[in-house]
Amino acid sequence: MQTQVKVWGNSQGIRIPKEVLQEASISVDDILDVKVSNGMIMLVKPFRHKTLEERAAEFDGKLSLDGEFDWGEASGRESW
Repeated sequence: MQTQVKVWGNSQGIRIPKEVLQEASISVDDILDVKVSNGMIMLVKPFRHKTLEERAAEFDGKLSLDGEFDWGEASGRESW
């Protein structure tokens, strides 16, 4: 695929097709790091830890935290 650099105000810009953004999991208003290496421009979505609320939302409020967990046999000086 090719795109063309165009004047955009006092800067230059390119348009990235929606399908390419979807494939890269990039949404409108996402922040991207711009890196240049060996004559190539790379747009990289920075890693961001999810908040507790974002993680809980992935479970649709069905997070089961009650009950016991089997951690295996004791090793060392801990006691169960």
